[in-house]
Amino acid sequence: MFKNEISKGIIHSILVISGIVLGLYLLYEIKILVGYVLIAAIISLIGRPIVVFLNNRLKLKNTSASIITMLFLLTIIIGIISLFIPLVIEQGKNLSLLDIDAFQENMKFLYMETANYLSRFNIDLDKSIFNMDWISNMDFRFIPEILNSFGKTLGNLTIGILSVMFISFFLLKDSMILEKSLFVLIPKKSTKKFKKSYSSIKKLLSRYFAGLILQIFILFIIYTVILLIIGIPNAFVIAFLCSLLNLIPYIGPVIGGVLMILLTMSSHIGADFSTIILPKAIYVTIGFIVGQLVDNFFSQPFIFSNSVKSHPLEIFLIIIIGGLLFGPLGMIAAIPSYTAIKVIAKEFFSENRIVKELTKNL
Repeated sequence: MFKNEISKGIIHSILVISGIVLGLYLLYEIKILVGYVLIAAIISLIGRPIVVFLNNRLKLKNTSASIITMLFLLTIIIGIISLFIPLVIEQGKNLSLLDIDAFQENMKFLYMETANYLSRFNIDLDKSIFNMDWISNMDFRFIPEILNSFGKTLGNLTIGILSVMFISFFLLKDSMILEKSLFVLIPKKSTKKFKKSYSSIKKLLSRYFAGLILQIFILFIIYTVILLIIGIPNAFVIAFLCSLLNLIPYIGPVIGGVLMILLTMSSHIGADFSTIILPKAIYVTIGFIVGQLVDNFFSQPFIFSNSVKSHPLEIFLIIIIGGLLFGPLGMIAAIPSYTAIKVIAKEFFSENRIVKELTKNL
């Protein structure tokens, strides 16, 4: 009898592990679709208050309210994309991306101006950092290839946006559809606990995404004011792009800072390096650091303490793990995913010591 129980336990464990592995494999195979659903779920969370407002105040039916909300969100997306068109055109002119020789000359100009400026302080840039030959030998013919692949990328992006908008519409129209779909997979005896977990997750993630919007807005205001004061062209667009990049933990701010400085320098190609380009780049760098200090010491602690309620070390480790496993997208999704796992763990494994410690603030 005892042997039979052990055998049944082993078989049950093998089946459970096999099921988990198979489930993870299937998720990996349809990761693009899973990504669409997750993005659509986030959009539906953001758009839900608009639908509720249209339902309650204007007495519109769910379908009409959802259509209006989706059109509103689509208008915002199109507006954001259209903002970047002037920036792309201007930077294309500045860097002469379609003229490889001119682009090469611009790169050499920036390099030589930097080297000449540093030589005043007895710093030999050629020897200590770079060798000028790498610019001369660099093959810039990869640029047309990038431009040729733009059409394909644009097509895939269009399909992705349409798919996300389609899924988002139905999630807004029937807010219970996702919940019902999830509960189909849940055993009946666990339905009550999952409903409670689902409600808590929605509440916490709604706060989290609202906090992220506030974070982007604060950075956008800081960057815009700084860039306008310094006199950088397309200040609004650059500020918005760099504030959006801040959503990628740790890596995003670095990319945003480098991009802001490069766009500042490229916007003034042909001007005097020591009196115009370098001072503006330094002022932009100082402004960027100010924005990051505000973000790290005020915005982020406020968001994490009032939404995900996790220790900074937890957040750091989870983001790194997400980045190692799934790259930048994993870093972005790490905190919401970890929050959901914590809520579920608290509901189902509340007696476990580790779970108790990790979820004591939830």
